Amino acid sequence: MAQNRYAQYGTAARAGAAVDEGLRAYMLGVYNYMAAGVALTGIIAYFVSSLATTTDPSLAMAQLANGVMLTQLGSTLYSSPLRWVVMLAPLGFVLFMSFRAQKMSVGATQICFWLFAGLMGLSLSSIFLIFTGQSITQIFFITAGAFAGLSLWGYTTKKDLSGWGSFLIMGVVGIIIAALVNLFLQSGALQFAISVIGLLVFAGLTAYDTQRIKDGYLLVRNDATMVAKSAIMGALSLYLDFINMFLFMLQLFGNRQ
Repeated sequence: MAQNRYAQYGTAARAGAAVDEGLRAYMLGVYNYMAAGVALTGIIAYFVSSLATTTDPSLAMAQLANGVMLTQLGSTLYSSPLRWVVMLAPLGFVLFMSFRAQKMSVGATQICFWLFAGLMGLSLSSIFLIFTGQSITQIFFITAGAFAGLSLWGYTTKKDLSGWGSFLIMGVVGIIIAALVNLFLQSGALQFAISVIGLLVFAGLTAYDTQRIKDGYLLVRNDATMVAKSAIMGALSLYLDFINMFLFMLQLFGNRQ
């Protein structure tokens, strides 16, 4: 009886160690995808903004109110109706991936993630026309530090954060509605409120999503395909949390051109 009991304990310990090792590899994959996506977005945003602006008046096709001169590419991206396509395309990709992820292969899910990150870079290239490069860099690293702390807390805390989900999603919906209303009102006070609330909501989502992704591993760990796809979709969630935190912090603390 004692030998059987020790054998059971040994089997349970090995199973627990395997889960811990698998979870670490899984979360590392999530963070690697997320970091690579953010890097791709940043590279494309900077590259496109460089091509879209000029200091040579002879090459300028348009000039913004802050004196930034646009090339033909810049005028097309930021001054023509195409700007709405550039702005909304990433949202379309997120919705597509959310609804189709279960039916897509791992390779197709990866391609969609990289395409989404690239489109986000195209969409976010306009921030280089509004904010100084130094300000963007400083806010990026501040956001990275805050994100790392929040995600680490979400990963290690024993507190169940599942109850935060519906409240935070309601916050996201409210932010979207308020932002759409402010497109017409152009209220500085409302924009400030949106930025503050948005920063708090996505800070909460960072911790919540980290715990959700961690707990979700236990549901798919026996299916290698689902583990791979879940890692990509988890990276997408954390990517969106990071990017939104960065943009709201930039709105609050960034130095404009």
